[in-house]
Amino acid sequence: MFAVLKTGGKQYKVQAGDMLRVEKLAADAGEKVQFNDVLMLGGDAPVVGAPFVDGAAVQAEVIEQIKGDKVINFVKRRRKHSSKRTVGHRQKLTLVKITDILASGAEKSGVKAATGSVSATAVETAAPKKAPAKKAAPKKAEAAGADDLKKLSGVGPALEKKLLEAGVTTFAQIAAWTDEDVAAMDEKLSFKGRIEREGWIEQAKELAKG
Repeated sequence: MFAVLKTGGKQYKVQAGDMLRVEKLAADAGEKVQFNDVLMLGGDAPVVGAPFVDGAAVQAEVIEQIKGDKVINFVKRRRKHSSKRTVGHRQKLTLVKITDILASGAEKSGVKAATGSVSATAVETAAPKKAPAKKAAPKKAEAAGADDLKKLSGVGPALEKKLLEAGVTTFAQIAAWTDEDVAAMDEKLSFKGRIEREGWIEQAKELAKG
């Protein structure tokens, strides 16, 4: 009797007594493991799974953890890059000996399932963590006790912001401006003559009264 099992993304045809090298398993030498993904059972009455055969399994004993043959990867870039690189790699494998093929009752065998060496916890740890969502920066609080400068003719949100940044927060301040203050503010805010044209000082005096 033989079986076709699947592990580590590969398929293997095995029978009792076979020595098999598979992708590294999370098991120590001497442990018994069970492959539950059986695609086919062969023999006098072959059974083909859809995709796996229900209740079937292949049991094996772990002999040792080994490494496969070194694979050389050589990359040469011509013309633009003009570079070359050689990388060696030895795949981690597990050597197992097939001990038994179960046609049914695999779920009641009590043998540890053969799983890859990377646990779910390790995968979670290796996975890049999502950066916490950045909180929106709080808007700069308006100066305490500031007047609504947008009540002045021609002053919108952008111009009000400039005035606040220049230290102008109340109508009383504007009402007290001298010619020198007006000239300095015209220069600072780059709108020469606008204060006089819009009549800010007169408006501010009225608004300051309440």
